[in-house]
Amino acid sequence: MSNFVVVVPARFSSERLPGKPLRLIAGLPMLQHVWQRATESNAQEVVIATDDERIYEAAEDFGATVCMTLDSHQSGTERIAEVADMLSWPDDQIVVNLQGDEPLMPPEVVRTCAALLDDPDADMATLASPLSSADDFHDPNIVKVVLDEQAFALYFSRAAIPYSRSDESDELARITALHHHGIYGYRCAVLRRFVRTGPSALERCEKLEQLRALSMGLRIKVGRPKRRPGPGVDTEQDLAAVDELLRKEA
Repeated sequence: MSNFVVVVPARFSSERLPGKPLRLIAGLPMLQHVWQRATESNAQEVVIATDDERIYEAAEDFGATVCMTLDSHQSGTERIAEVADMLSWPDDQIVVNLQGDEPLMPPEVVRTCAALLDDPDADMATLASPLSSADDFHDPNIVKVVLDEQAFALYFSRAAIPYSRSDESDELARITALHHHGIYGYRCAVLRRFVRTGPSALERCEKLEQLRALSMGLRIKVGRPKRRPGPGVDTEQDLAAVDELLRKEA
């Protein structure tokens, strides 16, 4: 597998959980847990990208490399592209985008995502697992992905895809759809091209950035991790649940 780097985009503001990256989980800032998972992945370099002094100072305190980025970015992907330019990473450098609210992301899953780009036909990489329940199939907060026979993404949606035309095909539809995990890998050339391209109509409809890549004709390789990532943190309830899980592991 080629060498890869990890960038963790982190912003302080969050509608549902203000100050999310610095909220404590098992006695440590959530961002520190994410950084630790990234450093355990054997990445060549791990960088936290933020536009907030509080996050910058906290990350420095626990020993992370931090880049202060512009506050005008509309997404973590744009923030990562700025870091790639600031650090003069070459176009063939593989970058993994690890969200700052994924403290239960196993290090080996990060490696799995990067390794998917060993496929020369892959422009981007991401991961997905079987749906945990029938309810998840209809939950708009669970992003679904359907694949072609070579494990490239055909489409991502918040809707229940594929649509079932009969009761008999309901189970088949749920088995065919996968639960998408919000981790991405790309080479810097693709990353730079992606951020230069404006949001597509599909992206604006579903509020899913990866649909821009499909609209651009990019091929997204989708892997199935051997170890399913734990839940991310978006709400106070999520925070409490993850805190309990990590305290049990300690």
